[in-house]
Amino acid sequence: MKYIERTIDAFLLEWKNKSQRKPLLLRGARQIGKSTAIRHLGEQFDYYIEANFEKNSSLKTLFTSNLSVHDIAAGIGNLYNQPIVPGQTLLFLDEIQACPEAIHSLWFFKEDFPELHVIAAGSLLELALKEDSQTYGVGRIKSLFMYPLSFDEFLIATGHSMWLDGKRKATPQTPLLPILHEQLSNSFRTFLMTGGMPASVVAWIEHNDYLACQDEIEDIADSYYEDFKKYAKRISPDLLKAVLQSAVRQSGKKFVYSHVEGVYSTADVKKALGFLSDAGILIPVKHTAANGLPLGAEVNEKFTKYLLLDSGLLLCLLNMDTQGAHQVTQEILTATASDLVNKGTIAEMVAGLELIKYASPKRKAELYYWENLANGATAEVDYILSRNMTVLPLEIKSGTSGKMKSLRLFMQKKHLVHAIRSSMENFSQLENDGIDIIPLYAIANL
Repeated sequence: MKYIERTIDAFLLEWKNKSQRKPLLLRGARQIGKSTAIRHLGEQFDYYIEANFEKNSSLKTLFTSNLSVHDIAAGIGNLYNQPIVPGQTLLFLDEIQACPEAIHSLWFFKEDFPELHVIAAGSLLELALKEDSQTYGVGRIKSLFMYPLSFDEFLIATGHSMWLDGKRKATPQTPLLPILHEQLSNSFRTFLMTGGMPASVVAWIEHNDYLACQDEIEDIADSYYEDFKKYAKRISPDLLKAVLQSAVRQSGKKFVYSHVEGVYSTADVKKALGFLSDAGILIPVKHTAANGLPLGAEVNEKFTKYLLLDSGLLLCLLNMDTQGAHQVTQEILTATASDLVNKGTIAEMVAGLELIKYASPKRKAELYYWENLANGATAEVDYILSRNMTVLPLEIKSGTSGKMKSLRLFMQKKHLVHAIRSSMENFSQLENDGIDIIPLYAIANL
């Protein structure tokens, strides 16, 4: 199958073409397409070397023998029978977390061999970087952050790129034609089911079958559990699995440590949440007082929600937890687009995932929400954004209607005149309220 275009491609090409560049780390959870994107970049070079530390353990000896980076590069070229030519060779160090010395060497590639294009990636790379944060070369290494496919990328992958132009040009004042709104809503429904994991999207393109997608996603879930075992000396795989499953069940709500099944202390659960967040499997949404910018200056980490990195994976884990690994409920399969997002908190979760996917990959995206912490209060706004140097509240509605008491209360308390409601409605505007309606499939427009 032909390559699925990714937003990250333009940033990778920009890095390639810079006259002054640093070694690049492509960061993100496993099986989101990092290696595939780098191989695609490799087509822009005369020579391409993919050196995988898990598949070829002899690589490690090059980095543990006190060799210069020139000698290391030459050794890799000999090992893979490819020339090392600055400006013409892309050296890809894959699964680099398996060799901490290789991570550290990136510093010296910047200092001593900057003309060579060196890029690295790996499963659970974030954990290795966190453990070795003092030595891997902050300031001498460039990072780009990658996530599963966004809805825009999904549209391109499924042959509907022509719809993007109309969606991007639409505004609350100039909504889409009803027929295009319906087509986009139906595609978004499919996207909720397949998720953005490349293997699942490919399965959908090839088979047009949700069950085929679920088979791929189950394999991905299994691979995550297998990864947990690699770190058994530091943290219990059973604990990680229990916390992940609890986070799935608590999706869209403040995470409650005591809801994790098993006899685990708060400190244990907190450690596991940190591990899963570092691995990119869970994405925290932190409470902010939102009195001004930056939003992160007023965070209360005692109130944190966690999003699973992919909607297809969420549905898979929920399904495995309740009905068996190879069954997808008929209720979800036959739901309309507006009905589907009523199932649990999937609409809120996917909106948050879309927000980080459209953020700049040059820095790790952060998500915030607001909750009235006064005793007896129940007001909550799903996401608080920073746009045009001001605070912008975003409320997610799973259907096509709904009251917005919390949103209006927040606007009143923070003296704001503009807010967004996102649902399965077409673009529109609430008169005299300052509230714009943006469809869930158009989060990119924000």
